[in-house]
Amino acid sequence: MTFRNQLTALLSFLLLLVAGDAFIGHANAEPQDESVLHAEMARLNNQSLLWGPYRPNLYFGIRPRIPKSIMTALMWGKVDNYNDVQSSFRYTCEQNEGMAGYGWEEYDTRKGGVQTIHDTQNNIDITTSFVKIPGGGHGGSWAARIKGEPRADAPEGLKSTMVLYLSSEPRWDEVDVVNDGDETGFDGDVTLTGTSQALGDWKIVVTKGTGDHPLSNHPVSNKRDLDKTTVQSLTVPEEHLWRAREILYQQLKQGVDNIIQEYGAENAPPPWQVYQLTNQPGKGNIQMVQKVFEGAFEFDILFTSGSAGKDVTSEDLTREIKLTTESFSERFLNIFTPQAPFEAQKYQKFGRSMLSNLAGGIGYFYGNHIVDRSGAPEYDEENEGFWEDTAAARARRLEQPEGPFELFSSIPSRPFFPRGFLWDEGFHLMPIAEWDIDLTMEIVKSWYNLIDEDGWIAREQILGDEARSKVPAEFQVQYPHYANPPTLFLIIENFLEKLQKANGTQAGKRDPLSQQGLYHESALLNNPSLGLKYLQDLYPLLRRQFYWFKKTQYGDIKSYEREAYSSREGYRWRGRSIQHILTSGLDDYPRPQPPHPGELHLDLISWMGLMAKTLNTIATAIGETADAKDYAAVLDNIEHNLVDLHWSEADDCFCDATIDAFEENKLVCHKGYVTLFPFLTGLLKHDDPKLGSLLKLIGDENELWSPFGLRSLSKKDELYGTDENYWRSPVWINMNYLAIVQLYNVALQQGPFQAQATDLYARLRGNIIDTVYNSWEETGFAWEQYNPETGKGQRTQHFTGWTSLVVKIMAMPDLAAPKPEGHPEGHDEL
Repeated sequence: MTFRNQLTALLSFLLLLVAGDAFIGHANAEPQDESVLHAEMARLNNQSLLWGPYRPNLYFGIRPRIPKSIMTALMWGKVDNYNDVQSSFRYTCEQNEGMAGYGWEEYDTRKGGVQTIHDTQNNIDITTSFVKIPGGGHGGSWAARIKGEPRADAPEGLKSTMVLYLSSEPRWDEVDVVNDGDETGFDGDVTLTGTSQALGDWKIVVTKGTGDHPLSNHPVSNKRDLDKTTVQSLTVPEEHLWRAREILYQQLKQGVDNIIQEYGAENAPPPWQVYQLTNQPGKGNIQMVQKVFEGAFEFDILFTSGSAGKDVTSEDLTREIKLTTESFSERFLNIFTPQAPFEAQKYQKFGRSMLSNLAGGIGYFYGNHIVDRSGAPEYDEENEGFWEDTAAARARRLEQPEGPFELFSSIPSRPFFPRGFLWDEGFHLMPIAEWDIDLTMEIVKSWYNLIDEDGWIAREQILGDEARSKVPAEFQVQYPHYANPPTLFLIIENFLEKLQKANGTQAGKRDPLSQQGLYHESALLNNPSLGLKYLQDLYPLLRRQFYWFKKTQYGDIKSYEREAYSSREGYRWRGRSIQHILTSGLDDYPRPQPPHPGELHLDLISWMGLMAKTLNTIATAIGETADAKDYAAVLDNIEHNLVDLHWSEADDCFCDATIDAFEENKLVCHKGYVTLFPFLTGLLKHDDPKLGSLLKLIGDENELWSPFGLRSLSKKDELYGTDENYWRSPVWINMNYLAIVQLYNVALQQGPFQAQATDLYARLRGNIIDTVYNSWEETGFAWEQYNPETGKGQRTQHFTGWTSLVVKIMAMPDLAAPKPEGHPEGHDEL
């Protein structure tokens, strides 16, 4: 019986038990019930994922996965003195704001978690606890607790102001304030109400909370009572709603101007009273709720969906925080327990932080992006000197806005890269797939919803003005002939492997922890028909993307009389300049000079091999046998052409190819990550003689090996550490992860390189974990890359995108120790 038929046969006794016992498929379910199962699974999945801190560019911002919606954000600042107040307000995550680390200590996308922000410049630690509370028909309710604790070096009587910023986009009814206050503010809780088609009726309560408030004898106290909460309501054009900081500053300035006008600059109140919003509650698409505290404080934000039938209380929040914390810790140890020699508690804390910040970096983005679809002939890059021609074409500025689009995606870095990156995303989802495969595949589906008719997905998703505010103008335009490494295929292949393992073993069974409500149980794996349907729906898009790559990124073999097994399987990244191939993801990694339209790129043909291999597996599983044969033929051609077009006997390694001054093929070898790509993408057999040369390169301290991980470029290369030095020496965790996985796979198989791979695996795994952990412990951050000479983290801080792969590396086995029972083998580690 085929895998497809096995899955279909299982439908007769499947149980769909998601989110408690909300839906039960009966053992005698008929085939026509399958569509009901699919619809109910999608509904319940969306319910538990509707709300979240899906504004990861902010220190704390809650929104639903709805294009036009209400959104909340938290701002704060120190108001001790006039000198500091201008630079003290926090809103968007920034790299240089005097932080001793910030981020989620524990976070589950379906439940919530706890985040701490160590704001050293403002002398305060801010803790934001967020939980979801199921109930009703509009994604449930949620609640957040905001707690401030002065740091040890804080001045006595530290004065802080907190502002909750609520915005509502125009297709929603205006938000209103239930006005129980007076002209100086609200004595108790503040209640905001609203309604919308997608969310129904709702209300937000901002509790009075606990904490002392500053004193003032200034006459303005009759108008600005610091014991009270103030609310200012505004209506502004929709395109400005995201500019919270500017809007707050503008309103504060108006208040300052009024005070100066009334009392004079020499008789101004203290800053904690000057920088207080005038209490002006009412209807509007912006509501700013402000509190001023002295010392420690705590208050709650309680969102209740009208369909829930019961108001959320602070007691509910306290209970859910406790349950969420307990369930996260227990589940983390079930999935990601650090293996020897990293069993100490400090590594568990580190792993929880890395996983939580990866998941806490998932965002929902909506808006237009900017695309150049001019199809300028220069973009074919067929002439020598093509990079100058393409630069001239881009300078004509033929781009146009397209959309709006929406994307559900994790991000590389909250302060620096708060947007979707296609090649990063496949790496991001590797740990998330172990934690919540249904969430993972929801994100994959969101990315493929962006695909155009030709099969192109923009490599950077810069959706809307807020996202573009973080991107230099020269990088905002997307080009539909530019590719990016298709790392999502790694996730899809991993999902298929999980589905095959689950077939017949998990159907109708539930994990005890899931039965207790401690975490979400996968509907896709527990109900193989759902998983198969997912693959069947996605497959046409994967196929379209594959053939888009073949059409747009082809390399010229025939024109230069290259001898190769196949005249079709050679590839070249478009978007080349003298210094960069940004589209490859490896930016300034050395390539043949000068650029030539006859180049063939080793990393790209390796990615194409991985795509063909994955598509062959999927097509076989869903019964597309003719397609499967086509992919198998492509893979066979690529495996041969890797040797025919890219193997250098003289250099004993794989290399890029170009055309020399005599119009003849020439291999250009810059040993480093590119050299390893046939190995990193799993295209080399465990006993291939060429693998021995690559393992030798990996382990050579004068080439790629360092005490802190594999260097991106060989230390012997003349370009090592030169110019930008972005991919020309530093240690990158995503590439080291791929190397560790493939070393592990070789180490598990009898062959000539098993012992060598086992040794390299153990040492490289240990080096990478120590590198990331030590820098995290010292600085409070994960980093974009690591210095190969010192191990220090460098460039972008809070890079909890693919650097978070360390949590998977820690959970991989110590091959010197007995192997844990049931540990996954082989490529499933990806």
